[in-house]
Amino acid sequence: MRRRPGIAGLQTAAAARDQYRLLGENVAKVRADLMKEQLATFRSQLEEFAQKHKNDIRKNPTFRSQFHEMCAKIGVDPLASNKGFWAELLGIGDFYYELGVQIVEICLATRSHNGGLINLQELCSLLSQRRKTAREAISEDDCLRAISKLKVLGSGFEVISIGRKKLVRSVPTELNKDHNEILELAQGQGYVTAEEVEKRLFWSSGRAMDTLETLLKEGLSMIDDGHRDGKRRYWFPCVASISVTTGLIG
Repeated sequence: MRRRPGIAGLQTAAAARDQYRLLGENVAKVRADLMKEQLATFRSQLEEFAQKHKNDIRKNPTFRSQFHEMCAKIGVDPLASNKGFWAELLGIGDFYYELGVQIVEICLATRSHNGGLINLQELCSLLSQRRKTAREAISEDDCLRAISKLKVLGSGFEVISIGRKKLVRSVPTELNKDHNEILELAQGQGYVTAEEVEKRLFWSSGRAMDTLETLLKEGLSMIDDGHRDGKRRYWFPCVASISVTTGLIG
């Protein structure tokens, strides 16, 4: 028959648990203090790196993207404010502010053509044309960072993925699963027909036409009836060739 532990034994066990708990808390505190010290060192080294390579960060989009990745790993956001150390040192706050303004202008200028949904590659191409005289080259990563700052406007600016493409939405239009499937299907040729939608997506005629007409009403597609086969084409500028809208921006 097993004997129950006495009061002294219970007290000893409780004291041991308290010691283990205190030891665990001390270890956690030491680790936290060490991490803070390491982060402070990293930040200091990052500032030295930024000062040494600021011209490369400003002018080289690949270098700039890698710099942002380094910043993110230690919790530094150089775009958090237009004022402060990073903005004064690199001027990248002003760079992304200017880029954001130009993105808004391009989205507004092309909205009547694409319904407020533009291919990210096309947007970058139009931005590059517009910034021919600017010293800094831009990349898709730059565009994405500038767009992320536009969200504070609360006017629907965001990046969505449709199949293989990233599209920038500048209007608060909600796209459902059916809309996305048609946009993905249109990536092959830039357009679809109702018959193609029915066949490829296994939809009923009513479902295909209802979705296509909704996208047309939202301004996301254009119709083309001038074909010998008599089939109406629904063109989607947001997934069509970049050259389609090149002439829209001066």
